Amino acid sequence: MKLRADQTGDRGIPMPLWLQGALETAQAAIISALVVVAPVVAVWATAGFQNSAFDVLARLAGQAWLLIHGVPLELVALNSGTAADARSGTLSLIPLGLTLIPFLLAWRAGRRLARASYTDQLWQALLGSWVVYGAFGGATGFVCRTPDVVINLWYAMLIPLIPFALGMVIGARREAGSWSRLIGVDAVAWISRTSQHSRWAGSYFASAAKAGFVAVIAALALSCVLLAADLFIHWNLVIAVYEALDAGAIGGAVLTIAQLGFLPNLAVFALAWVSGSGFAMGVGSQVGPLATATGPLPSIPVFAAIPSGALDYGFVALVVPVLAGVLAGWWFLREGENHFDEWLAIKIHARWFTAIVSTLVLGALVGLASGLLAAGLAWLARGSGGIGRLTDIGPDPFWMGTWLAAEVGIGVVIGYAAGPWLERRQVEEEEEAELVR
Repeated sequence: MKLRADQTGDRGIPMPLWLQGALETAQAAIISALVVVAPVVAVWATAGFQNSAFDVLARLAGQAWLLIHGVPLELVALNSGTAADARSGTLSLIPLGLTLIPFLLAWRAGRRLARASYTDQLWQALLGSWVVYGAFGGATGFVCRTPDVVINLWYAMLIPLIPFALGMVIGARREAGSWSRLIGVDAVAWISRTSQHSRWAGSYFASAAKAGFVAVIAALALSCVLLAADLFIHWNLVIAVYEALDAGAIGGAVLTIAQLGFLPNLAVFALAWVSGSGFAMGVGSQVGPLATATGPLPSIPVFAAIPSGALDYGFVALVVPVLAGVLAGWWFLREGENHFDEWLAIKIHARWFTAIVSTLVLGALVGLASGLLAAGLAWLARGSGGIGRLTDIGPDPFWMGTWLAAEVGIGVVIGYAAGPWLERRQVEEEEEAELVR
């Protein structure tokens, strides 16, 4: 971001940054809308809708666009055709996989805008782009409101800005190379003016937070492996649901795309399952490693892969977050600086005591960081399916964060304590390999 590659018109006049941001945003909004419109058009072309009026399909596409951006839709069902008998519910289950589409488009736009801006001018491009995207969301919400689907215009205007603005900021940071260059503040110089104890404390807490991130990513990766194995084992049941639906080639493809859109949600559900907290598939239901109790579920193929009944060895899955914690503890030993242990050893001259206390504190901090991150993932992945029993879908953020924090904390203590032995084993193996050579 040191040099600005100005976009110029036919007369060589530089394009204002706010206008360039507005154009980049309009392009991203149109592309993301086309991605949503394409499946709707495909189903319409095969006569898959009972009401194939153009305005109905256009509103449906707009409502889907708002949903993938996280905008909740209030559904109103008329039991007997009168407003007095109406039931309402909120559709807030976000397909996180499809949310990646506007996020990645914003990431690309953010990089382009950062490349065209000086450090102290980027805010102009970002402000222009966010105003346009908010206006696009507000207009979509206004046009796509119906008596059956109520849309809050403030939500439609502001909530789509969250994934879009996040993508733009991350993309701009990727182009700038550092947060300090992005916002024009020399963070290194500011940190150098703080005391040595402050820098040590900051380094310690930052390493603990990174270790918590490592633990959650490792647990999520292992959960995805178990999810893939579960889908493979129950693949015949999934295919049976597809055959029973008989949606045709286009309908089956659209249904598959919709399920792929919820794949990140399912990964978080799997993480909740291995943590022991489990997740809900409707009011009063619970899906966990020890037992599963669900009521009737919609005929969605992926639901056929949910384990049913009591699992004899389901409790073994609880070791997954512990293993992730072991990896995080070992990572902290290799990459982090345990300044708290050093400070404690200076204050108290009893190594057996300081080693135990510092390791337990480290486990608690890393567990807390991983629990907060897991709770955030659960909050994003859960939601309501609208009306009926499926108004409660997904893990409970509090219990998922609590279970994962405790399990990761135990693993961190084990991994950090066993880390020196693992390091010595690695060194011995390398020395033996050198002797063989």
